Amino acid sequence: MNERQRKLAIARWALFISDVVLINLAFAASYYLRYELELFRTVDPVNYVPYSAYWGLQLGYNLVLILILRLEGAWRLRRGASFLDEVYTIINGTTTSMAIVLVVIFGFRPLAFSRLLLLYVSVLTVVLLSISRLTFRSLRSAQRRRGVGVDRTLIVGGGEVARAVLRTLVALPDLGYRVVGYVLPDTGEEQEPLGRFPNLGTLDRIPEILEEHQINEVIITLPSSQRRRIQRILQQCRARGARGRIVPDFFQLSLQRVDVDNLGGIPLMGFARQALGRWPRLLKRTTDIVSAIVSLTLASPIMLLVAIAIRIESKGPVVFRQERLGQDANPFQVLKFRSMRLGAEKELSELRDINEVDGPIFKIKDDPRLTSVGRIIRRTSLDELPQFINVLRGEMSLVGPRPPLASEVEEYVDWQRKRLDVKPGLTGLWQVSGRSDLTFDEMCLLDIYYIENWSLWLDLHIILRTIPSILFARGAY
Repeated sequence: MNERQRKLAIARWALFISDVVLINLAFAASYYLRYELELFRTVDPVNYVPYSAYWGLQLGYNLVLILILRLEGAWRLRRGASFLDEVYTIINGTTTSMAIVLVVIFGFRPLAFSRLLLLYVSVLTVVLLSISRLTFRSLRSAQRRRGVGVDRTLIVGGGEVARAVLRTLVALPDLGYRVVGYVLPDTGEEQEPLGRFPNLGTLDRIPEILEEHQINEVIITLPSSQRRRIQRILQQCRARGARGRIVPDFFQLSLQRVDVDNLGGIPLMGFARQALGRWPRLLKRTTDIVSAIVSLTLASPIMLLVAIAIRIESKGPVVFRQERLGQDANPFQVLKFRSMRLGAEKELSELRDINEVDGPIFKIKDDPRLTSVGRIIRRTSLDELPQFINVLRGEMSLVGPRPPLASEVEEYVDWQRKRLDVKPGLTGLWQVSGRSDLTFDEMCLLDIYYIENWSLWLDLHIILRTIPSILFARGAY
């Protein structure tokens, strides 16, 4: 057993022991609520049952629930499993266990046990185990963000399949993968780089790279036609203690459009529904309208104060208008509170040399064109409040990619243009993943991941993560 497997085993046992303790705590607390506090219903002295009479039932409940949770894979610690998946497993295991317990009680009728107590046990078990899972995920996420317990990962291959893998790994750092770089087949043709991640060479160098960079995980994105190469790479990984994984190309289909199901152990593959179909778009638009109206109403006093402060400090318009490109590259006027002195756009060419972000966008931390008020509203993102008007107009969405300038889009490579498939947003996945500290390629990877994996839950997740990003001004300038 290597170090990684040892730590994983320790984590599984810690979670298991924690669950057992919490299950018994739920039972004890339920007895206290029913017989001591008499919550919701008083206890007739004639029907009082001492706690010792429940010990056998408590033991049986423990054994049944632990067995079912074990069969459901509750302690498997699968990567990519969401919190909702874990809660579903807990609810399913708890209700099934309690149903078995009730059948046994009904069949043998050893004592007149309180049905209300059993209801308390079920609810408290779900609540306590869910809180335990949430705490565990938070601790594990914090460790992985500090580089503890992450797998050093090598991507084998290039093209859209490799970029799809990178999009996911960049968007979900909690999965615990740290991409070290990638290798490409030696085709004799120049291939497009994969963002900021370094090209470590060709397939022939994989054994050296595994040793040199201490690779834990190898993700192979080569086409299925290169079966022999894939087998050789897997053998090289096994010989050096690295885990080799294969991403099937599905005949060059977009990975996010493939739906995988299971038929008694036989994998079934087909086209998945597009994330932003007709009804999802209608739902997203409705959410945008309601959110924009509420936000503008609540923020109107702040907006008034910002407008007064801008007017007092310098002459010129309070609101800055700039042409940006929206969905399908349609131009529109984005609205922001003016944070720079008049004529700032004309000075841009003089500052190009000190741009601190790679790619076509321009950003510098200490922009000399900012006014005193502008510096404050930039750091707090108050300058973007007028964009809720753009949301009401239907030009922007609450969540989506950053609206680009036409000059920026002219410098896009083909895969980056997918950012224009949806409406731009006030906030987005890259804004809450580092904001201005990310490279442009990483911004694009995150935006495209958002487009291909949209859900109302993902929008809510991004909005909730936006709040601390604004409060602590992480990466904002």
